[in-house]
Amino acid sequence: MKAEDVRRRLSTPLTGPAFPPMSPRFTDREYLNIVYRTDPEALRAVVPEPLEIGEPLVRFEVMRMGDVTGYGPYTEAGQAIPVSFEGERGEYLHAMYLDNFAATASGREVSAYPKTTGSPRLYVDHGALVGTLDYGSLRVATATMGYQHRALDLDEARAQITVPTFMLKIVPGYTGRPRVSELVRTEITDVTVKQAWTGPARLQLFEHVLAPLADLPVRQIVSASHILTDLTLAPVRPVHDYLKETS
Repeated sequence: MKAEDVRRRLSTPLTGPAFPPMSPRFTDREYLNIVYRTDPEALRAVVPEPLEIGEPLVRFEVMRMGDVTGYGPYTEAGQAIPVSFEGERGEYLHAMYLDNFAATASGREVSAYPKTTGSPRLYVDHGALVGTLDYGSLRVATATMGYQHRALDLDEARAQITVPTFMLKIVPGYTGRPRVSELVRTEITDVTVKQAWTGPARLQLFEHVLAPLADLPVRQIVSASHILTDLTLAPVRPVHDYLKETS
């Protein structure tokens, strides 16, 4: 294989890449979102500067991807934290757990999504929308919401899921020191909201050393939504370089 062919490759293994070289399109992406109030001190311990925290809120999400080009269906769960950066409001993506290796590898390598393996589920059970997350054989989160209790305004639903998102891109170097350490920004584009609902909700988080969602404890449920969409993820762009601070 010639050097120019190697330079065109996006990921390893060289002859069987872990993910396809494409920007995926999500069709029938289904969200269960529960926004809750937590401890301010817990948020300050995990949100990196220069992001700023306002109200001590967290959004727990479970997303069932009905059809994704390049990856197929999969499910994902995690936590996002409302923040601001240079006056722009958005969310810091704190943790993401999913059951698809290609989407995990692509999210981490091409972008900066904090993805790792887990076993999330989203389903309906006796009139409740249920989202769960298992890490290995242990349950770490259970969310329930009344199934389609009240319609949610589609513009409000679109606003919920299209806020800018911020993430950390950390790539280690061969000496053990970071080669890349950046705060990056992205957003959802080309969105079609098909259905949106709200209703009562509950959320339980369980202690686990390798899936520490409960480090941001639930103090009060603020809101919940159930949204069905088609969308595309925009490429990330760096907005802050941590390594320049020390150079």
